[in-house]
Amino acid sequence: MSTALSPLVYVHIQTQPIDVAAEQQALYGIDGRVGAVCTFLGTVRDRYNAQDAAGSVQGLELEHYPGMTEAAIESMAQQAIARFGVLAVRVVHRVGPMQPADVVVLVAVSAVHRGAAFQACEFVMDYLKTQAPFWKKESTPEDTRWVDARASDDAALQRWGIASHNSSE
Repeated sequence: MSTALSPLVYVHIQTQPIDVAAEQQALYGIDGRVGAVCTFLGTVRDRYNAQDAAGSVQGLELEHYPGMTEAAIESMAQQAIARFGVLAVRVVHRVGPMQPADVVVLVAVSAVHRGAAFQACEFVMDYLKTQAPFWKKESTPEDTRWVDARASDDAALQRWGIASHNSSE
């Protein structure tokens, strides 16, 4: 599903792999003032836990609530534009089953200067980790489990002045 509030914000939720080059290229033509494009790629990682060698992630599945998820991300992207004065924000997020090393999310921000692009990209990513309505299920050799939010993710969002209490830690 794809939506766009304006030419400045683009949010797309998809099951297929993300075409990183195409997503970055889409930001260059939006505004002739583009001096920087900052891109964050989040991947499925085989999160090895030193205390539990069996904790290896073999697969990840993400679910979302269509319509609600896009609207929530679009709202935060608009906040990033207002807060940092960036030119455009693109968020492409995968759902469905994925394997270790697959790209799960792309956040790309264009701005006149790199500092604003970096800050806005980090701001949007911190939001996605704590507030975006996604549900994550990991598969390990032993079991399949739903993943809870982490206190460190809540703390990352709080540094932007946004309270979050999603973690059970």
